[in-house]
Amino acid sequence: MKFATMSMNFNKRILAAVFAGTVAMTALSVTEFTGTAKAAEIKVIVNSNPITNVDIANRAAFLKLQRRGGNLNKQAQDELVEEMLKRVEMKSRGIVVSDQEIETAYAGFASRNKMSVAQLNQLMNQAGITPKHFKTFIMVQMGWSRAIGARFRSEGMMSEQDAVQRMLKDGGKKPSTSEYTLQQVIFVVPAASRSAGTMAKRRSEANALRNRFSSCETTRSQTKGMLDVTVRDLGKHLELQLPPEWSKQLKATAVGRPTAVQDTDKGVEFLAVCAKRTVSDDRVAQLTFSMEGTGSNADQEKKAEEISKKYVKELREKAKIVNR
Repeated sequence: MKFATMSMNFNKRILAAVFAGTVAMTALSVTEFTGTAKAAEIKVIVNSNPITNVDIANRAAFLKLQRRGGNLNKQAQDELVEEMLKRVEMKSRGIVVSDQEIETAYAGFASRNKMSVAQLNQLMNQAGITPKHFKTFIMVQMGWSRAIGARFRSEGMMSEQDAVQRMLKDGGKKPSTSEYTLQQVIFVVPAASRSAGTMAKRRSEANALRNRFSSCETTRSQTKGMLDVTVRDLGKHLELQLPPEWSKQLKATAVGRPTAVQDTDKGVEFLAVCAKRTVSDDRVAQLTFSMEGTGSNADQEKKAEEISKKYVKELREKAKIVNR
């Protein structure tokens, strides 16, 4: 079992629980949620990152939309402090959720609830949540599931000695997996220039190159003279270690061919499969044995929850949290 699946299930379950009953709320009066706009005032500082009264009001409205009871402002503040701890950790680990992933998840939520994106935007604004706040929430959920996956891999890796013992028990048979040699092509879009028009233009340029792509050996010559295009040789990666956001595409991509383009934090990019081979060695055995045997989906979700709670507790103990 690949932990990417486990963390994905955990992420989906969280989102499903959070949004249970949201559709029913769309029929409620808008005036129930709207309030007087307030100037932003810092209420909490988490590791030098501010949380304002506006953030808390947005989250309290979000909780109200979920029909939560009790002191919503207190619950909202607690949630935002925990999310900020997660965001800081995600940044320190280099975990980035692309705009495309967030927009896709946002649009998917609208579709599942029989709304257009415009209607969901309207609901979020009328409820006092704002699309931006909702999308930030989605980003944290997606990124945190990846952080949990990384933590699992570091804590759950079987020792080399145990892997050898396992192979001996299996009659000396070593498991096998695919090894990919990858190349990355990035059409860079600086954050300050990240408009819808610019992204669409770069996406079109990336697709044009993708359609002309012939091999990893000729990529640099093909991109010579193109503005703000970076080509990187990423080396070899086992199938079990492919990034979740690229894994499905890479497995379906033939050798010498590129994946579809994706919007990322760097701009617009695609990966190319330069080579692929089957490998079977002690490293593969160690990784394979470490990733298997985690049980049913319920067991996987329970394990993910345990890792998440422990992780957040550690972050909170090390954090500097100041209430204003």
